[in-house]
Amino acid sequence: MSTAATTVELLSPEAAFAKLGLSLPPAPTPLGVYKPYLIDGKYLYVSGHGPVQDDKSLIIGRIGREIDAEAGKMAARQVGLTILSTIKTHVGSLDRVKRVIKVLGMVNCVSEFERHPYIINGCSELFAQVWGEENGIGVRSAVGFGSLPDNIPVEIEALFELV
Repeated sequence: MSTAATTVELLSPEAAFAKLGLSLPPAPTPLGVYKPYLIDGKYLYVSGHGPVQDDKSLIIGRIGREIDAEAGKMAARQVGLTILSTIKTHVGSLDRVKRVIKVLGMVNCVSEFERHPYIINGCSELFAQVWGEENGIGVRSAVGFGSLPDNIPVEIEALFELV
C-alpha cells in the first residue's frame, strides 16, 4: 500500500472529504411523502437521492441517449455528494458514520446499456475516498431502469452504520 493511501485511510471522514476539495450541494427537501433519512439505532437509512447541483438544479438525461457513460458516472458522483450533504445537514458530521453498509444504484438508461456498475462507481469511489476502502465500500446493487423521476440519470439510496 502506498504512503498516500495510508495517509488518507488515517484521516477522519470529514478531513478526507476536505482534502478532496469538493463542494456539497444543498441537501434536498422531500417533494413527496417520505423522509430523506431515518436513524434506527446504529443504522442510518438514506432515501433515494438524485444528482443535485450546487445551484439546486438536477442533472437531467437518460444514459445512452442525452448523456454518455462518463457523464453518467459523474452524475452518480454528484448523487454521492448529495447524500453526503444530507448526512452533514441532518446528522451533523460525516464522522458520525462508521461505515457504508449498502448502496442501491438505479440507472436511467436506454435498454441496450449494460454498464450499470460502471455508472454507480462514481458514487462508490467517492464513498471509498471519504471513509477509506475498509469502511467506505459496502455491498451494492447497480440496476438499469427505463425511467427515473424528472428524467434524472441516476438515483441512489444507501444504508450506513453510525459510530
